[in-house]
Amino acid sequence: MPSTTLVERPAPPAALRPDTAPRRRTRVLSLSEARWAAAATLLFLVALPFQLTGAPGWAWGPLYALTYATGGWEPAREGLRALRGRTLDVDLLMIVAALGAAAVGQVMDGALLIVIFATSGALEALATARTADSVRGLLDLAPATATRLLPDGREETVPTGGLAVGDTVLVRPGERIGADGRVLDGASDVDQATITGEPLPVAKEPGDEVFAGTLNGTGALRVRVDRDAADSVIARIVAMVEEASETKAPTQLFIEKVEQRYSLGMVAATLAVLGVPLALGADFTGSLLRAMTFMIVASPCAVVLATMPPLLSAMANAGRHGVLVKSAVVMERLGQTDAVALDKTGTLTEGTPRVSEIHPLTGSGLTRDDLLALAAAAEHASEHPLARAVVDAARSRGLTPAPAEDFASVPGAGVTATVGGRVVAVGAPARLINGRTDTASAEAAALAADLEEAGRTAALVEVDGRPVGLLGLADRLRPDAAATVSALTRLTGRTPVLLTGDNPRAAARAAAEVGITEVRAGLLPREKVAAVRGAEADGRKVLVVGDGVNDAPALAAAHTGVAMGRAGSDLALETADAVVVRDELATVPAVVALSRRARSLVVQNLVIAGVFISVLVVSDLVVTLPLPLGVLGHEGSTVLVGLNGLRLLREAAWVRARAEGEG
Repeated sequence: MPSTTLVERPAPPAALRPDTAPRRRTRVLSLSEARWAAAATLLFLVALPFQLTGAPGWAWGPLYALTYATGGWEPAREGLRALRGRTLDVDLLMIVAALGAAAVGQVMDGALLIVIFATSGALEALATARTADSVRGLLDLAPATATRLLPDGREETVPTGGLAVGDTVLVRPGERIGADGRVLDGASDVDQATITGEPLPVAKEPGDEVFAGTLNGTGALRVRVDRDAADSVIARIVAMVEEASETKAPTQLFIEKVEQRYSLGMVAATLAVLGVPLALGADFTGSLLRAMTFMIVASPCAVVLATMPPLLSAMANAGRHGVLVKSAVVMERLGQTDAVALDKTGTLTEGTPRVSEIHPLTGSGLTRDDLLALAAAAEHASEHPLARAVVDAARSRGLTPAPAEDFASVPGAGVTATVGGRVVAVGAPARLINGRTDTASAEAAALAADLEEAGRTAALVEVDGRPVGLLGLADRLRPDAAATVSALTRLTGRTPVLLTGDNPRAAARAAAEVGITEVRAGLLPREKVAAVRGAEADGRKVLVVGDGVNDAPALAAAHTGVAMGRAGSDLALETADAVVVRDELATVPAVVALSRRARSLVVQNLVIAGVFISVLVVSDLVVTLPLPLGVLGHEGSTVLVGLNGLRLLREAAWVRARAEGEG
C-alpha cells in the first residue's frame, strides 16, 4: 500500500491555495437579463402597495409603465426577431397579452405577467452562463507551466500549451502533471480521480500512462509528452461537455409544444372577432371592446399557470428536502425517466476508503486490535487516503497509536517506521513479499489474493521483515444505496446500470451488494458518454447520477443529469440538471416520483384551464360576454389552477413521493 506524505489533506478553499486558479463564476447582475428582471420586479413591488391601498393612478401608473418597459423590452425584441423569421413565439404573445390587459384596465395583471417572464429569462441566462463558467474552469485543473528538461540536462519553465509531443517534463512531488504522457523514470502515486473516478491514488512507474491535471504524490517523475495540450484527456472532456450541451435535444415544457399553433390561432381569432363585425357594419368601439374581451379570456395566462405552479411547487418542495432542481423543464423531464445509470465512487459509495477487514496471520501472536494499532502507528505520519483510513479505524476502536520514529515512505511500495524498537512496514503485499516463499509469506499472499478477489485493497503489515497480518480496505457503500437501486428499478421498470472508471472487481462487488446486474467498469469519460447515447438511441430517457469531472460529459449528454452535491466537482454541479445537496441518494427516486405527480397535476390544470377558456370564448362569441365577467372568469380560472398546483408545496406531497419511490 503506497503512502504519500505530501498529498494534501481535504483541500482548503481555493482562495487559500495560491497555486490554484480562482473559480470562474459569472455574477448574477453582470447579466443584462438579470438586471432588467430585477428592475422590473422592484418597480412592480413598489407600485403594488400604492394600488392596493387606493392611491391615485398617478402614484402607481408610471411605476407599472416602467415595469412594462424594463421587463418587457427584451422579450418583445426577441419576439419581433422571431416574427421577422416568420415564427410567433410565446414571448411576443405574452407581451401582447400584457399590453391587452393594460388596454382594458388590468394593468396589474399585465405587469405581473411581465415580471414572471423577465425572471424566467434571467434564470435561464444565468444557468447558461454558469455552465459555461464551469467548462472554462475545468481547464484550470491543468497547471499553467511545466518544467521541461533539455537534452543537456538543464531545466526550463514553459507554458504547458507550448509543450510538444516528445518533450520530457519533470513533475516534482505535490505538483499537477502538465501533459498527457508516459513515465520515463521515477515512481510515485498519482491522484487521477478527476479523470477516472478512482477513489485512491494509483502507483506509477516507468511505462505507465499519466494524464494532465492529475496530482502527483511524493515521488518525482520524468514524463514524456505523448499528446498536444489540445488533445489531452482534460481538453477532450471539455469538448465532450460542450458538444453534449449543444446537441442535447431541445427542451420544452408540455404546453410549449403547441405554442405556435395556439399563438397563431389566438391572434387570428382576435383579429376576426374585431374585423368581421366591422365588415358587417358594427360599431367600432363595441367591436374593439368585444375583441379585447376575447383576447383576455382566450389569453394563455391560465394555461401558463396551469403548467408552472405544479412544477415550481415541486421544485420548492424538493429544494426543502435537499434536491436542487434547476428549472421547471428539468422537473418535468425527471418524471419521464425510464432508465438510470449510476456512477460508483462518490455516488453509490461514500468515496472514502475504510478498513473493512483485519486478519492477523497464524503464529503472529497478535490480536486484531494489536495488528491495527501497529499499522496505525506506522501510518500516522502519512497523508495517503489508505493511511488515514487505517488511523481512523484505530481511533474508532479507541486505540492510541504508539509513537513512531524513522518514518519513510516509498512511492508504490508503502511506509516503514520504528515502533517500540521494532521496524514496522505497511504496504502492497506484492512489493513487500517480493517472491519470498516462507510459510508466513505464502499465507499472506493467499489471503491478499482472496481480499483483492473480493474487491478489497489489501495492505500487508510486517514486523522486522516478517508478515504478521493483512488489512482489507474498501470504499463503503452509502447506507441507502441498495434501497435507492430497488426504488429506481420499481419506478423505471428496469434495473440501473453501473458506469464507473474504477476497476472491474471493485465495481462488481459494489454492484452485487446493491442489486445491480449490468456493470461497465474501467470507463473513461468518452466511454460513459457512448454508453448513455447508446441507451438513448434505443429510445430510453436516461437519468445519469454522478459526482466527478469524469461524469460531467455523461451528465450533459443524458436526458437528465443529477450530481451529488457535497463531493461533486464544480463542473459536475454546473453541468447537471439537478443537485442532491445533502448527498442523500434516496432522494433521487423521491424527486422522480414527485416529478410524475407534478406532471399529472399539469394535465389536470390544463383540462381545467381549457374548459374555462372554451366556455368564456364561446360565451363571448355567442352572447357578447361583458368585460368584467370575462375578466372575472379569466382570473378565476387562473387562481383555481394556481391553487391546485400549489398543493405540491405541502410536506405531505414529499412524504407521498418518498413512499412511491420506496414502493
